[in-house]
Amino acid sequence: MAAAKRTTAALLVGLLAALSLLGCGAGAAPEGPSIPFLAAAVTEAGPGAFTISWQAPGAGQVTVYAGTDPARVGRTRQLAVGAGSETRQVTGLPAADRWWFELVPATGQSLVLADRSLHLAGAPNFRDLGGYRTQDGRWVRMGVLYRSDQLDKLTDADLAKVTRLGIRTVVDLRTAAERSAGPDRVPAGARGQVEDVLAGSGVSTDIAGQLSAAAAATDTMRAVERVMVDSPGARSAYRGLVAAVADPGDRPLVFHCTAGKDRTGWASASILTALGVPEQAVLDDYLRSNTYVLPKYAPLLAALPAAKAAQARPLLEVRPEYLRAGTDEAALRYGSMDGYLRQALGASPDQLRGELLVGRPG
Repeated sequence: MAAAKRTTAALLVGLLAALSLLGCGAGAAPEGPSIPFLAAAVTEAGPGAFTISWQAPGAGQVTVYAGTDPARVGRTRQLAVGAGSETRQVTGLPAADRWWFELVPATGQSLVLADRSLHLAGAPNFRDLGGYRTQDGRWVRMGVLYRSDQLDKLTDADLAKVTRLGIRTVVDLRTAAERSAGPDRVPAGARGQVEDVLAGSGVSTDIAGQLSAAAAATDTMRAVERVMVDSPGARSAYRGLVAAVADPGDRPLVFHCTAGKDRTGWASASILTALGVPEQAVLDDYLRSNTYVLPKYAPLLAALPAAKAAQARPLLEVRPEYLRAGTDEAALRYGSMDGYLRQALGASPDQLRGELLVGRPG
């Protein structure tokens, strides 16, 4: 009998040890499955119409549900059932501030996405910074961080929509002159935080005053990108932004400048890089400003003589070489973008990833 008890005890000890190694022992919760999607996106094609695409090879069947609450999409409105990699067109959804879509694979964790653009009349570059896959297989959470152009031109309907996003913090990256000329329309319940990126840099935001040869304008934009890495005012401003991003009490948060493409573009690239988003996806997000900003400037360019329009265009758009000037400067000064994030901005990538990513590495 004693030998049998000893054998049973030894088996129990061995079983507990095995469970501990698997991460399922007492006090350790088992890890859930990873998100199997290699790519996924939602784009609004018109009122109540969306294009939903995904790539999840090996995940088996994917079922798509829609809802208006990202925390509880609910699995009552089923839109589509498809294979592991497909593109589906959805129409006929009723009017809503924002539709969210849960992609549920047969194997693995589901993914909740929405169109990144908020489609605001007065702030066309207002968009979600989430919905990107990271290098380790996690995804940037949506509905938490937003990037935008100036908020002083929000219509009443825009402002009501932004208020319903639950924004807690508005970080304004503009200069004192810009803020005075166009004060933010801050949504109810949100606090404003000023982080002037160009403070003390001597950089002008007057486009008319910067018109010169197109090549010189391109050089100017690259130089401004380097200023946003090097200048004490920029480092202080971006450090303040990163601190707010890292504080759960300040989220959901929106940060913006005037066009939402340069100061905001560098901030977005820095945050996405800290979260582990691949370089090409970071560049794609940066360049997407051209889609939303250039139509706003089209009347201005059309009114200029062709030569002047050619000189102005580099100042009104973003280009890969602009962002590359910033990342090259960060590598020169700090050894890498990781060094810049940690040393110049005081960022903790591990903390940011723990709070702003969904899924688990896989």
